[in-house]
Amino acid sequence: MNNFFRTLIAGYGAKKLGGGCFSTILIFIVIYWALGTCNRRATPARASTGSHAPAPEAKHIAYARY
Repeated sequence: MNNFFRTLIAGYGAKKLGGGCFSTILIFIVIYWALGTCNRRATPARASTGSHAPAPEAKHIAYARY
């Protein structure tokens, strides 16, 4: 999202939701951060470089009915 529009939207939201000076600034920061992260693409997890043993296979346990 463009930073200019992000700032405008966060400012408008903080003006409407904020009650005082501190809460308005806090709400502005939260909205600004949320608008910056909502369109970000997820980054894939990095592959492990260490030599690890493969995960053990899951074993199914049969429970007896009584």
